[in-house]
Amino acid sequence: MSLFSLQTNQDTKYPSVLLAIMPLSFIAGNMIININLVLFIISAFFSYKKEIFSFRLDLIDKIISTFFFIVLFTGVYNDIFFYLEKSWRADFSTTIKSILFFKYLIFYLVLRFCVEKKFLNLKYFFISSSLASIFVCFDIFYQSIFGKDIFGYGTEGMGRKLGGPFGDELIAGGFIQRFSLFSFFIVPLFFLKFRNYSKVLIPILFLIFFTGIMFSGNRMPLIMFIFTLFLTLVFQKQVRKYFLHFCFIIVTAFLIIFNFNSKVKNNFKNFYMQVTEIKTVFTEEKFDYNKSAYFKEFNTFYDTWLLNKYIGGGIKNFRYYCHYRAPDTSETYKKYKCNMHPHNYYLEILTETGIIGFLIIIVSFLLFFYRSFLKKYFFKSTMKNNHIITPFIFLFIAEIFPIKSTGSFFTTGNATYLFLILAILIGLTRLNSIENKF
Repeated sequence: MSLFSLQTNQDTKYPSVLLAIMPLSFIAGNMIININLVLFIISAFFSYKKEIFSFRLDLIDKIISTFFFIVLFTGVYNDIFFYLEKSWRADFSTTIKSILFFKYLIFYLVLRFCVEKKFLNLKYFFISSSLASIFVCFDIFYQSIFGKDIFGYGTEGMGRKLGGPFGDELIAGGFIQRFSLFSFFIVPLFFLKFRNYSKVLIPILFLIFFTGIMFSGNRMPLIMFIFTLFLTLVFQKQVRKYFLHFCFIIVTAFLIIFNFNSKVKNNFKNFYMQVTEIKTVFTEEKFDYNKSAYFKEFNTFYDTWLLNKYIGGGIKNFRYYCHYRAPDTSETYKKYKCNMHPHNYYLEILTETGIIGFLIIIVSFLLFFYRSFLKKYFFKSTMKNNHIITPFIFLFIAEIFPIKSTGSFFTTGNATYLFLILAILIGLTRLNSIENKF
């Protein structure tokens, strides 16, 4: 049975369609993501209930599951602490959030099962991701020119960023970075008869996505987008011929937009100043974290983590413990910077699940890295001919890249995306045969 062929049973089409809708759900918002996620799980259970209940967990599955139980344990533990301290948080909300977080484990296991058993048509997901990314780019362009996007979201109060269809949630660049890579693989994987058009189509798509992220004002997604494409060009020999094309487009597009768009110019000048601040902190003889907002925030993470070093403070409790150890006085206000989360996956996992949760997630990430990237590019295995896994490998690396600012690991959008990528990644590594080649 081909990985890309629809099943004859009509019911088995639903999981494929629901997975394909997932990128559009990210544009629609968290509520739609949750609905889509639940519907996917339900449809998969109804379509493959016999097979799912006889499904055996892999080593990585067991490690990931352990992480979720650590999240639950630390949630209950901290809620008991809040209760005994008669805190305003004594409502066991952390326990409830920890239980609800288990939906991502179920989603991961069900999706991984469906991919491994070849029950999904991933072509729809690739196409949907590509069209959604192109749509967001052109909506950003429209908003930049007319001051409003096609849904009526204006630019007032957005500063250096544009939200496009995401409104005042300024994450358009991150969306493009996460989903656009699939567009470069659609023709060679699914439409071989149009392969000759790739030399023109791929550079055009790259220009659209690169420009879209620049106009969005999201600087880290732009860096990760370039980084992801660079990894793909280096390790995937079939696309190395586009290396010079991409270098030319990056330099030319950046210089033109930088010099002719004042908002983009100010945005990247500000970014350069922040990088200079960080460099200054490292080069001076006396380390002073107060000279950089990023290091000041890191120091806040460290002091918060010390309160619950081993099991953490519970998911989404950084915002509470930060103030718990640093009362809002004139002195501590200058020293500490309390945000909703530490703006880095690893720092957040450390503060909210402790050393135990941190080590579990690190081990799982390393196993994912070994089974996908290292086995495909450095060891002899059947994965060398598995080209559909390529975008998932590099998007995984970009998502877990340690030295970058991020949103919260435990939010709906980030958790859904990460466990979606992980599930498909490990599912594809477990396939017994690969049926599609360039």
